[in-house]
Amino acid sequence: MEFTKEKTVSQEFLEKTLHDFYCKDESCKGWETNVVTQPKAVNNIVGNGATRIAAGLGVGESIDKGLARKIDHTLLKPEGTPAEIKSLCEEAKRFTFASVCVNPCHVSLCSDLLKGTEVKVCTVIGFPLGATTTETKRFEAEQAIKNGAEEVDMVINIGMLKSGNYDYVFNDVNQVVLAAKKNNAVCKVILETALLTDEEKIKACLICKKAGADFVKTSTGFSKGGATAGDVALMKYVVGSSVGVKASGGIRSREDADAMIASGADRIGASASVKIMLGSK
Repeated sequence: MEFTKEKTVSQEFLEKTLHDFYCKDESCKGWETNVVTQPKAVNNIVGNGATRIAAGLGVGESIDKGLARKIDHTLLKPEGTPAEIKSLCEEAKRFTFASVCVNPCHVSLCSDLLKGTEVKVCTVIGFPLGATTTETKRFEAEQAIKNGAEEVDMVINIGMLKSGNYDYVFNDVNQVVLAAKKNNAVCKVILETALLTDEEKIKACLICKKAGADFVKTSTGFSKGGATAGDVALMKYVVGSSVGVKASGGIRSREDADAMIASGADRIGASASVKIMLGSK
């Protein structure tokens, strides 16, 4: 089909007019990116008869990086395979999660896969019962850090806490904290709140704060209950702004994550991280 010079000029003028009208965002490298930056305009175009919209590479997935940087992308099930761990790391890189949280045997693999990225490697210590000896916990933390872990989530000795042996609990936490600090790693302490009274939760938070922990964390995800907004709010009230709170266990949707953050959580531990980011039910 042949076009006259007059028609070609007219078309070019129309295209420029549309470009100038719709492409208002500085990040717009071509008005095809308006699929994200100008959704109302795109809807108007579709409403006026368009059956297809062109979009640039990568357009179509809008990531809330602020939320992503609060999430520890987690795979702690005992049957987790190296192939699943690789997928976990790929997802973590794609969404720029704060960390991947894995069992100690996978730390070296994750460290290799995530080298040069913003995503840290987190692992668990004394998991999931917290009933190993203090010496074992410290050794496990030191070995994990040596293998590439930058954050360690240790489980508090729940039985000693419930029996009122607070000196033991303090030393148990402090020894892992010292191992972490010596190597510039972050230490989070899992309280397993589902097994504690409110008084015990308060005591545990105070002990962890005194022992130098960077975070207190609600749950392992392997006990009879997970994180609740009430527990997160209580923990944040007790530790204040100097210690972070990590909500973990049973967080499966964006609504769950938002509720925990609104209650005071600084970090979220979840295996459903991708669903949370994409808003999937």
